[in-house]
Amino acid sequence: MSEAATREGSAPGQPGLGLFQLAWPIFFEFLLFMLMGTADTLMLSGVSDEAVSAVGVVNQYMFLSILLMEVISHGAAIVVSQYLGARRRQEASRIAALSITLNLLLGLTVSAFLLLFGDAILGRMNLQGQVLAYAQTYMGLVGGFLFIQALINGFSSLLRTYGFTKQSMLVSLGMNVLHIAGNYALIFGHFGAPELGVTGAALSSVMSRAVALVVFVWMLYRVMDVRMVPRDYVTFSKDYILKMLKVGVPSAFETLMYHACQTVFLYYVTFLGSVALASRQYANSISQYIFLFSLATGVGTSILIGRLVGAGRTEDAYRQALRSVKWGLAITVLVDVTVLLLRQPLVGLFTDNADIIRLSGQVLVVGFLLETGRNFNLVLVHALRAAGDARFTLYMGFFSMVCMSLPLGYFLVFRMNMGLAGVWFAVAADEWTRGIAMSIRWRSRAWEKQSLVSPVEEQPAAVAAPSA
Repeated sequence: MSEAATREGSAPGQPGLGLFQLAWPIFFEFLLFMLMGTADTLMLSGVSDEAVSAVGVVNQYMFLSILLMEVISHGAAIVVSQYLGARRRQEASRIAALSITLNLLLGLTVSAFLLLFGDAILGRMNLQGQVLAYAQTYMGLVGGFLFIQALINGFSSLLRTYGFTKQSMLVSLGMNVLHIAGNYALIFGHFGAPELGVTGAALSSVMSRAVALVVFVWMLYRVMDVRMVPRDYVTFSKDYILKMLKVGVPSAFETLMYHACQTVFLYYVTFLGSVALASRQYANSISQYIFLFSLATGVGTSILIGRLVGAGRTEDAYRQALRSVKWGLAITVLVDVTVLLLRQPLVGLFTDNADIIRLSGQVLVVGFLLETGRNFNLVLVHALRAAGDARFTLYMGFFSMVCMSLPLGYFLVFRMNMGLAGVWFAVAADEWTRGIAMSIRWRSRAWEKQSLVSPVEEQPAAVAAPSA
């Protein structure tokens, strides 16, 4: 491999610099993923409100399906990371190949389910007329080819695990450019293409993902120092699968639980009126960009921790997580203070309703408490998962989110009459509770007993990748 590639691939040995090198491309990759959905909404608004409504409903199911399909990707990324740290690269490549096969099988299963039962699901959503027709069209195309996204999840997470976060970001950038160009051509009939409306948006999504998948496959093979071989894809090792599921299943359930709780909080807000609903949407639209900084820091940290734990360098791993919390907190505070100073102009970009601007500004102030707690939680949750301690984060998440935060939110909103701010305080209480619990767990060093691999000297590789 080239010198530059070697430096990036060995980032775990450079705690401070390595985290920044890993995290900033992850931030932009996640940002691009968010913007892809925004592009659909903005461009479909030129077709009709019914088109936007239909795609919005379908995308809720697409989002949940993608979360489900990430069971394998999450687990594989951590297991591969630990094996790379242990210098067992041959086994790492076998696990990577197996995870791709499992992602494909899971993706095909989800796609088949959406094709067979998509119309029935949409029929229960009380959609009618043109909205229902649009939704069925979009569900059939995007849902039917959702297995492509399952494979993208697998390849992109593996590419990041090998340390090439910048390359993964560039592929995502290219996918977004293709998607927007495809939308422009196929929704509105430009460049000699037919004017297809919602069908065009669906085709654009599928085609841009297919192109991105091809590039991800080529890129991963290019950067791997020990390549996957055909037999690795069909060699089903019970040991490897159980290790992936040990981390992947709790991680996926925890994420699904979080979004289920957010849905309940949205239900609370529906009782507060249209101003509160709109304020929640606008405040979330702004705060999600603050959230991305913590998320990128957490994912970057997980790559570092996985390598260090796999190498048996638990003391380095322990200190790295604490450094990551400090870096993430500093960035979060800086960005959040900027948002607070500009909160009214920022909300004013979405609406000129004075009541919505005032209420959104109020909850963004509470958001400072929420986002600082979320930084502690997200970074240390990813660190614990990377060390193999995923069950603790799931159990703590159930206690904090379901048993504590939801009842607290109900009490603050409806008994204390705090309205929308009550929801924000309840979510902040959850983030801080879990953040403190994760900090105690990390400092207890109980995670050191959860390692998925023991470091050994690896035999010379039979097949080496070319220079990246």
